[in-house]
Amino acid sequence: MSTLPFSLSRQMALLKANKDLISAGRKEFNVLLNQQVFNDPLISEEDMVIVVEDWMNFYINYYRQQVTGEPQERDKALQELRQELNTLINPFLAKYRDFLKSRELPSHPPPSS
Repeated sequence: MSTLPFSLSRQMALLKANKDLISAGRKEFNVLLNQQVFNDPLISEEDMVIVVEDWMNFYINYYRQQVTGEPQERDKALQELRQELNTLINPFLAKYRDFLKSRELPSHPPPSS
């Protein structure tokens, strides 16, 4: 039998449930990013940022309906989810930026020998 007061025990269970949701959201979002194939037609880096931010907002809104607890706890969980997704976005955008650079035509013709 638990020696913790019921409210503390309940709060810990809610925290665990929210942590599990954050972990699931992070994993699912990572799968989405890893499934992306860069090909023609290319979009600008700025447009890709908009697309990825839209995906992130979609995930946040989806998980908003599932997080539990008092409003403050729910807001904290959603903020933590946003931070986790942002950590995945930055390397993805760097990869996309590198891809765009690899597709650029040289601005100057190579010198002839």
